[in-house]
Amino acid sequence: MLQPYRDVLARPGALAFSGTAVVARLPMSMVGIGIVLMVSALYGSYGLAGRVSAAVVIAQAGGAPLLARLVDRHGQARVMRPAIIVSATSLVALVVAASLRAPTVWLYVTALLVGATIGSFGSLVRARWNHSLGDDPRRVHTAYSLESVLDELVFVIGPVAATVLATSVSPTAALIVPVVAMVVGGLAFLSLRDTEPPVAPAHEPRPRGSVLRRPGMVVIVLVFVAIGSIFGATDVATVAFADESGRKELAGVILAVFALGSLISGLLYGARHWVSPLHRRFAIGVVALAIGVCVFFLAQTLWVLAAAMFVVGFSIAPSIINGNALVAELVPPGRLTEGLTWVGTGLSIGVSVGASVAGSRIDAAGSHAGFLVVVVSGAAALVATLAALPSLRRHTARRADRAAALADAAQAADRDARASEDEPPSATAGATVAACELARDRTAEHRDEHDH
Repeated sequence: MLQPYRDVLARPGALAFSGTAVVARLPMSMVGIGIVLMVSALYGSYGLAGRVSAAVVIAQAGGAPLLARLVDRHGQARVMRPAIIVSATSLVALVVAASLRAPTVWLYVTALLVGATIGSFGSLVRARWNHSLGDDPRRVHTAYSLESVLDELVFVIGPVAATVLATSVSPTAALIVPVVAMVVGGLAFLSLRDTEPPVAPAHEPRPRGSVLRRPGMVVIVLVFVAIGSIFGATDVATVAFADESGRKELAGVILAVFALGSLISGLLYGARHWVSPLHRRFAIGVVALAIGVCVFFLAQTLWVLAAAMFVVGFSIAPSIINGNALVAELVPPGRLTEGLTWVGTGLSIGVSVGASVAGSRIDAAGSHAGFLVVVVSGAAALVATLAALPSLRRHTARRADRAAALADAAQAADRDARASEDEPPSATAGATVAACELARDRTAEHRDEHDH
């Protein structure tokens, strides 16, 4: 089962950039719950905690796509090094403001600065995999699955570490580790220049408009907004439910169990090559997640909630893997970082909405009101997925037609070359390459016309 993962990690530089990216992504699993734990403890309000956490995510939703577009134009290191320094400094300022019980406006200001500059290392590392593996769909599928497994590993470790630090050391301690991980892991990742995807030459025309104009992109982002709302509401509701049960320190453990189920499913899913249509697998995963989270509302004990989260977690990683793979098919290679970042942005917007709404409902009616927000978010994910299917199905059909046209062109060129007895074998290869290049050029022209 592990052999496909060994194969992709054996690529030059792959282990280094994938490993450092794990450290750089640790803040994504600790900042949100760390803010909820810190603000709820120091200010006594889950509503305020959810809103400050949402401010980080909303700012990231606006800033990350802009940073991604700059990365595609100027390179990962040139753009993200200064962004990391600003984000880490702002997170330290947020901790200081909360420690001093500063007016809440300072919490929002620093939170917005953190989110606007934190970027998305998940999209950066996946762009490196595409550059390293080239046009090899099986290996790209394995690499994307590996990164989703590592994402879930981060979400197993992060919430537990944040909860232990916030409840055993101090309410602010949970946000110190993300600062260190952001600086050390992020700068180490960006120092690996040999595997950094190249940028387009300055003389080439720059693409105009957002990748959201690509067919199918908007509907995928909307689905991920709904999925993110499930995650955000679950985080806040779980913390509140554990607090009501008198075991607040177990909140991180329960959230880690949720991520553990996803980690196991991602490992199994990525080890297999799938032949069923990508859009169908994406839909099945999202529907299973949306239906499964309804069980959270019915849980009456922490152990029942943990068991339900473990089972439902099996639908997370395949959904995320397939969603990222769909984006890689929908957007041009030169704008892959931007496309992947928009998926992460949709997820982040949903997390902020879910956390904020759930926090307000919990303040008014308790933790189960927060889990009701989870159920509503699941229904929204279900509706968005069903609405997205026709568009994604059409795109899959067009992609299959283009692949068949390329294969037919190559076969025709081979037949024509072999029919000529005077042509040397090298001419056969040349004819095949020429036919394929012509087909690709026509496909590119068609895409450009469609965009305009």
